[in-house]
Amino acid sequence: MASKACWVLFATLCLAVGLYPISYFLAASNFGLRASKSVELLADPVWNAAFYTHIALGGLALAIGWTQFVARLRLRRPGAHRLLGKVYVGAVLLSGLTGVYVGFFATGGVIAASGFVSLGLVWLYTTASAYWLIKNRRVEEHRLMMTYSYAACFAAVTLRLWMPLLIHALGDFVSAYRVVAWLCWLPNLGVAYLVSRRQLQARALVAS
Repeated sequence: MASKACWVLFATLCLAVGLYPISYFLAASNFGLRASKSVELLADPVWNAAFYTHIALGGLALAIGWTQFVARLRLRRPGAHRLLGKVYVGAVLLSGLTGVYVGFFATGGVIAASGFVSLGLVWLYTTASAYWLIKNRRVEEHRLMMTYSYAACFAAVTLRLWMPLLIHALGDFVSAYRVVAWLCWLPNLGVAYLVSRRQLQARALVAS
């Protein structure tokens, strides 16, 4: 029951945050994070195209990516699993590339920018590696790399969980944003490592 409850919470968070970017398309131009940007940046068509591409496709990747870890879907609907996987990879590649560009303009200066740019590069690398591995039928390594890819993707959720706590602890948004640029994804990779290690140990035990 506890495991099922955790999965429901996990899926709910992924869907809720994945759908959140819709609000940016419906609200005023200075909605949310855009309120911290300069007038000149908000008027830049290249930055705007990158920003909206990043949040829209990043939201899509987050909303569908969790299904790739549902064993029942992989076993009973392999075609759906492969289709959703291809959509996820395509969304990540576009969202990751535009995310790296947008990251250079992050609120909070070089500390925040380097955190978000690094996240984008890790997300791109792990996703591209996962796709290459499955194309070469290296299934176990593919699963491992996909775990890291979605851990990076899940940063969109952990950022929103950390921010209220950091703002309360540090007293202002900018200071909190500098910290969360790293905190939203580095621990996620650590969790991904522990989960993957546990799964590999369980499979080795069954095989023996």
